[in-house]
Amino acid sequence: MIYLVEDDNSIRELVVYTLQSTGFEARGFACGADFWEGMKEDMPELVLLDIMLPDEDGLSILRKLRGAAATQKLPVMMLTAKGTEYDKVIGLDSGADDYLPKPFGMMELVSRVRALLRRTAATPEKVRKFYQIGLVSVDVEKHEVLVDGNPVTLTYKEFELLCYLMENEGIVLSRDRLLSKIWGYDFDGETRTVDVHIRTLRQKLGIGGSIIETIRGVGYKADSCGKRE
Repeated sequence: MIYLVEDDNSIRELVVYTLQSTGFEARGFACGADFWEGMKEDMPELVLLDIMLPDEDGLSILRKLRGAAATQKLPVMMLTAKGTEYDKVIGLDSGADDYLPKPFGMMELVSRVRALLRRTAATPEKVRKFYQIGLVSVDVEKHEVLVDGNPVTLTYKEFELLCYLMENEGIVLSRDRLLSKIWGYDFDGETRTVDVHIRTLRQKLGIGGSIIETIRGVGYKADSCGKRE
């Protein structure tokens, strides 16, 4: 079952019809209140979520989903008329798995839905539960980051990015690889998304930010002897 939260009746009806005609079960909701009522009845496999809604905005709904244990890993794709890089970063940092700006083609939507369901249905990789490089330590299960013993608050994507860099200590990771791993698909060459997150991640890590080294023309790596550049 796929849930769509969209206040525009024509878009909602078209998306639900398209999903149903391509083999998915789908339900549409015009506002956040109706969506939460639907969540009491059935748990969907994926949520398509607009940002601009008449009552509770989509980002608020997303944060609540990510804050509840039962829906923390529920796949969410943002569908919105807002298409600037800032809006993408806000949505993805809040925990969205994908982002599709309007206007979009129905077949592109179906393709992205299938890709997201395949990715989230895959067997989770075994990960180390604790990472330590230099002054930076990460407890994955506790979602805790310490720099020289002091706690640091990171966004959802910043935390994932840091964990992936530390998991691959000493290995140079290209921007394309980071986009694919952390955001789940290629952003049509918008690798600046990675650079923006690396910059804010370094700032938040403070003296620990030096473990993230820039490899010019390639990408980044985590290393205890790293140089920012």
